[in-house]
Amino acid sequence: MKNRITELRAERRWTQADLAQRAEVSRQTINAVETGKFDPSLPLAFRLARLFEMTIEEIFIDEQ
Repeated sequence: MKNRITELRAERRWTQADLAQRAEVSRQTINAVETGKFDPSLPLAFRLARLFEMTIEEIFIDEQ
């Protein structure tokens, strides 16, 4: 699943560590989500959507 996390994070000038702290996960988790190595759980996807003030569908793109 593709996502816009890197782009959205850069727009806000947040580091991976900044976003991780706000989302209450590790920086490694944010890195894994950004690189597509890990699809976030639904609770994490909702947390990220709230942080970016967007819908999940605006952040995560289904490649099918």
